[in-house]
Amino acid sequence: MKALRNFLDKVKPSFEEGGKFHAFRSVFDGFETFLFVPNTTAKRGSHIHDCNDSKRAMSMVVIALLPALLFGIYNVGFQHYLVNGEEASFWACFALGLMVVLPKIVVSYLVGLGIEFIVAQFKGEEIHEGFLVSGLLIPMIVPVECPLWILAVATAFAVIFAKEVFGGTGYNIFNVALVTRAFLFFAYPTKMSGESVWVTTEPVFGIGSANSLVDGFTGATALGQAKGAEGTLEAITNAVGEPISTMDMIIGLIPGSIGETSVIAIALGAIFLLWTGVASWKTILSIFVGGGVTAYLFNIWGANPIMQLPWYEHLLLGGFCFGAVFMATDPVTSPRTDGGKCIYGFLVGFFAVVIRCLGSYPEGMMLAILLMNLFTPLINYCYKQSNISRRLKRVANK
Repeated sequence: MKALRNFLDKVKPSFEEGGKFHAFRSVFDGFETFLFVPNTTAKRGSHIHDCNDSKRAMSMVVIALLPALLFGIYNVGFQHYLVNGEEASFWACFALGLMVVLPKIVVSYLVGLGIEFIVAQFKGEEIHEGFLVSGLLIPMIVPVECPLWILAVATAFAVIFAKEVFGGTGYNIFNVALVTRAFLFFAYPTKMSGESVWVTTEPVFGIGSANSLVDGFTGATALGQAKGAEGTLEAITNAVGEPISTMDMIIGLIPGSIGETSVIAIALGAIFLLWTGVASWKTILSIFVGGGVTAYLFNIWGANPIMQLPWYEHLLLGGFCFGAVFMATDPVTSPRTDGGKCIYGFLVGFFAVVIRCLGSYPEGMMLAILLMNLFTPLINYCYKQSNISRRLKRVANK
């Protein structure tokens, strides 16, 4: 690392004002501050300053995402061989999954970072670091069969219209990754729902099985099956018609978005984020409380099959856990006060289950978080005014 530091110090003058490559100063700054902690801090103001800038926080989130990403890669291959009626080793499943997921990650980063680099160069500003996380989240929340060109279009739309038009990182109202998914969901609905988008059935780059699918194959997710059932809730099954147990839901070897199926992998990421202080336990806990209470009330009502889904399975299935840990805790689009986080989290869980049970979509976490992103400024304002009023009364009483 010392040699790399020395190299950067040597070429840095060329990128500063008056240097040969000064036009690319923001690009150089972005790479330098990503690799090394900045050695400068703000000189004025009453804040406490240290060397841990937002790039460090974003890096912590990327690390926390790795368990869910690695499991998702394996699960893509596992589902492929399962529906083709073959047994495969861990490495065979992982290799196939990697060939499917890696291009999506590359496309996401190339498009998103490319736009951010262009904007930074145009403005003559530093490169915003928020897309370090969004670029990894986007491939993890889409179906495995989502075409790359559609992913590229959706990523570009989200970065431009959900982030840059608001001023970049720290100013966006909505979570960028969720806007990408929302764009895909409404612009290309057939690529985001149904039974053919969640499991890859064909070989990829020569890796995988070319056998015919086994009888009874269904690529529908568990929530999709519950939403599509008629009368009473029937047994939820995996891709080959075998019943799914609660433990299967926790482990995550079921059809679904690439990074959202394994509760265990997501929990590992949550523990890391809480340990490092990047995420708020108040937001996460409130989401599970809100979702659990609402689902339990719908269990009592039981008017349709998805209302009959046990309350704890609502919390285990779909994007609920992933959204609670990695999406709703976004520090830019969620409230800053402790009380605000609790209200925000409870309502995210509430609306997620309400949309599932009463709406037309089997998954409600995406829309619930985006809806509460919209109300975050109001929640912040109300709590700020409440604190001001309380302190003014305290002073008046004295």
